[in-house]
Amino acid sequence: MSDTTTDTGVTRAEYCAVACAEVFRGDGEVMASAFGTAPALGARLARLTFAPDLVLTDGDAALIDGAPPLGARPDTLVYESHMPYRRVFDVVWSGRRNLIMMASQIDRTGNQNISAIGPWARPKAQLIGVRGAPGNTVNHSTSYWVPNHSTRSFVDEVDVEDQLRRAGLPDEALNRPVRTLSGGQRRRVAIVRALASDADLVVLDEPFSGIDADSKSDRVDYVLDRLRGRTVLLVT
Repeated sequence: MSDTTTDTGVTRAEYCAVACAEVFRGDGEVMASAFGTAPALGARLARLTFAPDLVLTDGDAALIDGAPPLGARPDTLVYESHMPYRRVFDVVWSGRRNLIMMASQIDRTGNQNISAIGPWARPKAQLIGVRGAPGNTVNHSTSYWVPNHSTRSFVDEVDVEDQLRRAGLPDEALNRPVRTLSGGQRRRVAIVRALASDADLVVLDEPFSGIDADSKSDRVDYVLDRLRGRTVLLVT
């Protein structure tokens, strides 16, 4: 998160922490689950100011007293109650929880990226802030903290397949193992994988080799759109 100071002398990070704190205003005695630095700071700010009954956790299996600084050593925390995972569901289903989730991708209707990286039945990775989202939004207050305001976070479709289609992979190849794809199709998958990172510097080594000339211009447009605002080192 940028710490740029505004004309008022308040940093952007401080504005974000205050905005996250406002999520908990008027909640009373509920458990705050805040994922990410700004949300965690916001929950502590709310507890210290206008929401003294807000209940914080140690991020593991306990409820804690006060509003300790981020990264505080476990031996410095004051524990109020044990909170095993099975008891979290009792809190969730009772509605006495306020959650700030981190959506890796989100669309205009609030759908999140389910992070199905790899085959749908056996994904290789799943990102935090996804599992349990439907139950969360049904049972208690749920907000989203999306620090990366770009077309990589705010998308038309929260679907990994959308990026593969944009890169030119045909529908019939979407569910096939990469090793069974043609050279040009594997190159398209590699491009999507490389551009999925939030890295400020992206190195591309002959990214369009193996791609037929007729579709190369579309792939160039796709890459340029995904790299907007980033530094690129292109090897040809």
